[in-house]
Amino acid sequence: MRSSSYARPVVGIFDHLDENGSDVAQQYEDRLRLAEACDRLGFYAYHLAEHHCTPHGRSPSPNLFLSSVAQRTTNLRVGPLVTLLSLHHPLRAFEDACMLDHLSGGRLELGIGRGTLPIELGYFGVSADMVPSRYAEASEILVEAMRGGTLSYQGKHYQLNDVPLTLGPRQRPHPPTWIATNQPEGAAWAAKAGANIASLGPSSAVRKVTDAYRAHRANGQANDQAPFLGLLRMVVAAQSDADAYSLGARAYEKWLKSFKFLYDRNAISTPPYLPLTFDAALESELCVAGTASSVRQTLLSQLDAAGANYLLCQIAFGDLPLDASLNTATLLQSELAGECRHA
Repeated sequence: MRSSSYARPVVGIFDHLDENGSDVAQQYEDRLRLAEACDRLGFYAYHLAEHHCTPHGRSPSPNLFLSSVAQRTTNLRVGPLVTLLSLHHPLRAFEDACMLDHLSGGRLELGIGRGTLPIELGYFGVSADMVPSRYAEASEILVEAMRGGTLSYQGKHYQLNDVPLTLGPRQRPHPPTWIATNQPEGAAWAAKAGANIASLGPSSAVRKVTDAYRAHRANGQANDQAPFLGLLRMVVAAQSDADAYSLGARAYEKWLKSFKFLYDRNAISTPPYLPLTFDAALESELCVAGTASSVRQTLLSQLDAAGANYLLCQIAFGDLPLDASLNTATLLQSELAGECRHA
């Protein structure tokens, strides 16, 4: 169990494993080296997104990659952010989560969600109108499976009859759960479920999400485990503001192209919240770039304004060289992570 509160925010790593122009195997190895470094530097966890049929994510099976991360690290916690429950059979998702929890020595942080772009799920025959009900049923099944024993469920999409659950998670009663949400309604649901949340957007918008979470948690939903209220930021730290800007601007252009790939291919309008330039990304607080001290000041200010206590740093994106990501991790550790560990 985590302690009941944190004096300062905790720092973790978020990753899309979006295409960086290199050979896929080389990118995997570089990310594993980055995860090793983050483990040595004391970051809390490595969270990996799930995407399909797009260069925005070269990790369509996050648990497969995370099992390698677990074997290359000692303390760094690992988990998908998120597993697309509307795509996977919930019984299989449960079994995969249990395996990863044991392979990692009980370091799994389990993120679950619907997915943000219906076309990705559509390639697997899951239509947009099916997603809400499939996700609702799958999440109910997953929660019930974590209790162990046998599993029975009769729904529109899934029918399970007296299934023996011979494998359970290592962490009891279950691994920490995560929900990615940018809406107060999603935060309310997460608070009632006792899940952690991860949010993206301007601090003022995220504050509405964290306020909603705390309000619903205060209404009799608290438990022994202190929640993480996560704020996601793309971060580049360098020896000068100019160096950080130059690295970030080029990498963001590459990341943006990957993000837009399926939107452009299918003539879908990109989300209105998506900054189309690096300057716009800085202005909207999606990205933070500068010297270590300026990055520290900006991140702590945004965390405070957002009411968050967990910083999700995306330090590898686009075509950022491995050395640049390693440098950002090191500078964050020296300027931020050292004072953001558990009290």
